[in-house]
Amino acid sequence: MSYLGPKVHIDLQQLKKNYQIVKKEVADIPIMATVKANAYGHGAVEVSRALEEEGVRYLAVFTIDEGIELRDAGIKTDIFIYAKFDPKRIEEASKHKLTLNISSFDDLKALKTYDGNHLKVHLKIDTGMTRLGVPLEQAEAFLKEATQINNIELEGLYSHFATADEGELSYANSQLSKFNDIVEISKKLDISFAFIHCSNSGAILNVQDSRFNMIRAGMLLYGAFPSDEVPHDLPIKPVMTFTAPVVEIRDVKAGTHISYGGVYKTKSDTRIAVVQAGFADGVPRPWYIEGFVKFKNQDFKITGRICMDQLMIDIGSAEINYGDEVLIFGSNEHGNIDINHIANKIDSTSYVLVTTIGIRPKRIY
Repeated sequence: MSYLGPKVHIDLQQLKKNYQIVKKEVADIPIMATVKANAYGHGAVEVSRALEEEGVRYLAVFTIDEGIELRDAGIKTDIFIYAKFDPKRIEEASKHKLTLNISSFDDLKALKTYDGNHLKVHLKIDTGMTRLGVPLEQAEAFLKEATQINNIELEGLYSHFATADEGELSYANSQLSKFNDIVEISKKLDISFAFIHCSNSGAILNVQDSRFNMIRAGMLLYGAFPSDEVPHDLPIKPVMTFTAPVVEIRDVKAGTHISYGGVYKTKSDTRIAVVQAGFADGVPRPWYIEGFVKFKNQDFKITGRICMDQLMIDIGSAEINYGDEVLIFGSNEHGNIDINHIANKIDSTSYVLVTTIGIRPKRIY
């Protein structure tokens, strides 16, 4: 029985190609691949397996549950947890060999009571994101206290940029300067970290001095650039293509109002196709204003507000039939619609668009 609904096509071979492109760009510096939020909507297990085959050094997720999901799927690669350390789940983290983010003195206090198996941790210093992490002025005391705790391995030291994907880099450079000071403090204290990292996708392209001995790659691996203010020189390509079928075709007269609010009115007699995908599936609702889909390299205007489960397009006299699949974004035989283009038009980001793909679209690898 054929599936009549939205589909998300994930090209794992393109994912691998993107990984190799990033690896070459950073001169084989070890890569921590971010696969949180279901690998930005691409499927955490499948993406992690593909990257593991390529020899990725680390995988990063947000929650312990996301890490356990990968372990249960047979992933052996080291897994880092971005989320705030939860002392109540330390035994689970240890059992599943998950590397923890330690970002406060309270975290260290909780670790002091841990007497279980060896645990790997990365220490986080806040250099200007003002999210998780110990403030710069407390970094030395934090590092000293961390060295006094048994049963843990201080494997990593890291921070996170707030503006590395923007054109104006003075704040990012200020953060990098602060992080360099912290690295010098760790050397003075004779602490040897296997991995020092603060470079995200934006910084890989924009702040090359921030690469140290590990980089964190997310959106670049999935074939999209983090913003339009970074160099787009890398020949990466999108991994995800989103399609949906036509389920109804209607003849309508000029002046016909379409969809909620009646904000769209046809200018002439035409044909309207109903496409079975809506904002609950991940089609961004604000896109209707300038939006279009593609079929056989032709653009078809989205007519009126995108509904929760469906959208409508003006197909005129084009040869489109029931069951034909149109391109919503990505690249296939019908053409290309760049997700960055959609994001820019609706004042959003590619991160938001790919992670809001719903649970209904069938993922095809």
